[in-house]
Amino acid sequence: MMLFAENFSTLFADAALWLLLGLLFAGALKVWMPAHWLQRHLAREGGRSVVKAALLGAPLPLCSCGVVPAAMGIRRAGASRGATVSFLISTPETGVDSIAVTYALLGPLMAVVRPIAALASAITAGLLAGPEEPSSAPVASSSCCSKGDCQGPATDAPLGRRLLQGLHFGFVEIAEEIAGWMLAGLVFAAAVVTWVPPDTMSQWGSGLPAMALMILISIPMYVCATASTPIAAGLMVAGISPGTVLVFMLAGPATNISTIALVRRELGGRALAAYLGGVIGTAVLCGLGLDALLDHRLLTVTTAFEAAPPVPVAINLVASALLALVFGRALWSLWRKPWAGAAISPDSR
Repeated sequence: MMLFAENFSTLFADAALWLLLGLLFAGALKVWMPAHWLQRHLAREGGRSVVKAALLGAPLPLCSCGVVPAAMGIRRAGASRGATVSFLISTPETGVDSIAVTYALLGPLMAVVRPIAALASAITAGLLAGPEEPSSAPVASSSCCSKGDCQGPATDAPLGRRLLQGLHFGFVEIAEEIAGWMLAGLVFAAAVVTWVPPDTMSQWGSGLPAMALMILISIPMYVCATASTPIAAGLMVAGISPGTVLVFMLAGPATNISTIALVRRELGGRALAAYLGGVIGTAVLCGLGLDALLDHRLLTVTTAFEAAPPVPVAINLVASALLALVFGRALWSLWRKPWAGAAISPDSR
């Protein structure tokens, strides 16, 4: 257990600074790029809007569940079916926070490949969905977002208030969404490093069968892009190929059962086929391409245990302490919510 604790603390320290920076940028993006701004700029048809939707959605810190109300708002504003699908995919597959953690745990190569593959899958799916006119029927306002307000802070608020709202969004709201999954992923990665011999799964951890298995596991799974990263690091250390891990990091955050059902109901069967086909097809092609380049030694990939980013130890210690406080507060808040709800329920009066 001592070795496990040491490996866990190493991973936590390697991820801490980059995750804090990611949460900070997430709050800044929420303040300066609110949902209504996206709606105004994406309410056009054609391939140009599909590309713009992918580019604008990529840095946003929204998961595959939280992106739904923003995407439906874009749809209500008149965005084409293709632009809506493109936004639905690029936004949860990557973001400033997940890119920062990817760099910390999987190295610079994966931090570059991941957003490029996410953009490719979003644009592909959006073009396949087609620029059909949006339905005149009202779009359901219900969503699986755990927060009631997914539209972001008002842009006419004073600067100081907006900055506080951005910090609250990044270090409170986003932290509450990812804390449990992030810690579970770090525990998984540390356990793999501690108890699974290197290259255990290398014999069957690459190629189409392994990627198909990853897709079957990840499509119904609910995991955000940031929290999927330590899980991916653990899989890679266990011997899963980087290309297969890339498939997991693309398909896992982009899809879940509730989003699939909503796409089918609100955008139609063709949009659903384009949505799943774009995610799966592009993920597999990018995974195979990445593995091929690595096999020919044209690229190299590392993990946090092999080549951690050159961050001074003192900074890592401070960042680890701050992240522990942020995650501790988030977990405490999540634990209190069911009890608070029970305290004010009619039965308790």
